[in-house]
Amino acid sequence: PPPPDPEEPFNTAKAIAEWGLDYVVLTSVDRDDMEDGGADHFAKTVQYLKVWQPEILVECLVSDFRGDEEAVRHLAGSGLDVYAHNIETVERLQPFVRDHRAGYEQSLRVLRRAKEFQEGVYTKTSIMLGLGETRDEVIQTMKDLREAGVDVLTLGQYLRPSDKHLAVEEYVTPEQFDEYREIGNAMGFRYVASGPMVRSSYKAGEFFLEHMIKGDRGRAEELAKTFRTGHQDVRQLSDDGTLST
Repeated sequence: PPPPDPEEPFNTAKAIAEWGLDYVVLTSVDRDDMEDGGADHFAKTVQYLKVWQPEILVECLVSDFRGDEEAVRHLAGSGLDVYAHNIETVERLQPFVRDHRAGYEQSLRVLRRAKEFQEGVYTKTSIMLGLGETRDEVIQTMKDLREAGVDVLTLGQYLRPSDKHLAVEEYVTPEQFDEYREIGNAMGFRYVASGPMVRSSYKAGEFFLEHMIKGDRGRAEELAKTFRTGHQDVRQLSDDGTLST
């Protein structure tokens, strides 16, 4: 492919700012031909956008950057709000579903590092169902994602784009999707969207994320306002998130 347009981050951010959106998802095709996988291109777009419209919430849905932790660090620290990278399927099916340069552990590591590199960043991932996975494998994948600190999980039905793509092995029932959502909520995910037509960029999920992030930051601001200094105070964080002395 041709090299990326150096003016694209500026032009993209300018256009988005003019639209007046509250939440935007930035994504692209994989650019493994670029040294950093396109991380700097994403980062510059986020930075320009936050200058023009500081209140907008930005999600970047990106590749694993071939496991390049410096690329992950750069993007995580760009000012984005949600770092999204899709693990796609269960561990056993990874070699059949994804490019050989991708991998289950590599995706988990990227999601884990994004949170470690930048405090306050939310992480998000997606699993496609109907590729031949078992219920136990899905649940194990969910456990692994929670251990990696992932905040938001979406599960949707795989649909075959063309005859050249993998065949659908199963159409998962709505009841099974509901069960996965309940299991995910019990595991502690901040939000789980699970249904046949759910996709990684899912309008209802974005709406929830927007309000969740704004709510979290609002509570943090209130805590900062009411926090009293003084070594003689013994402070406790109550179940409702308030500080008491």
